[in-house]
Amino acid sequence: MQSLELCPRPVLAIVVPEEEAVAPGRARQSLWRRSTGRLLTLALIVFIIRVFVGEASVVPTASMEGTILVGDHLFMDKLLYGPEIPLTRWRLPMIKSVHRGNIVVFHYPKDPSETFLKRVAAVGGDTIEIRNGILYVNSQPVREPYAVHQGPLHTEHEDMKPITVPQGKLFVMGDNRDNSSDSREWGFVPVKNVIGKPLFVYWSYDAPSSRWLDENFEHRVEFYGSIMGNFFSHTRWSRTGTIL
Repeated sequence: MQSLELCPRPVLAIVVPEEEAVAPGRARQSLWRRSTGRLLTLALIVFIIRVFVGEASVVPTASMEGTILVGDHLFMDKLLYGPEIPLTRWRLPMIKSVHRGNIVVFHYPKDPSETFLKRVAAVGGDTIEIRNGILYVNSQPVREPYAVHQGPLHTEHEDMKPITVPQGKLFVMGDNRDNSSDSREWGFVPVKNVIGKPLFVYWSYDAPSSRWLDENFEHRVEFYGSIMGNFFSHTRWSRTGTIL
């Protein structure tokens, strides 16, 4: 009988060259690079949204009370009126023009580093006056269900002689007419100063103007600590989602 010799099957060995082996240090470095890249991408997206699309802000004064309260946190549409391009004097084209009755956020003409929130009472070419506390635009009385009179700065029956708003300018006023520093006091707002339009209230916290305006570091830390402790009791839940 013929004997058969069993031959073992060949075994394939995979040899990883020494230079291709991934050292632990290189793995950590690769992970760090990926994480950094993701963070930078996220930061860039947030920057683009904040500069060109929308921004959140808090209302620290009562000049718009009746419509917007002290402590309302608003989300603002910056794309609508043509956002500014950082570090340049350029801005993107407006999607929509500013109209009478719009609530707008703008750079304060006397100090562009400050931002104000007011309602547009008249636009370029309009003639505006106040008689016996009633607003007239182009000789027609304006119905203002949002206007209130409850503050120290102006009296309800304070008159203003007719003035014509120059082209490219706006005449703005706070809804809380007697507690608002506005165009009646410091003049017109250039349309180019408009930053955006508030869309809705995403959170409202009941605290006085003095707390929101206080820039002292220790006081602000104390205030933010008090917000954490009183979040549920001082939040105005009914205002969440209020459309403006």
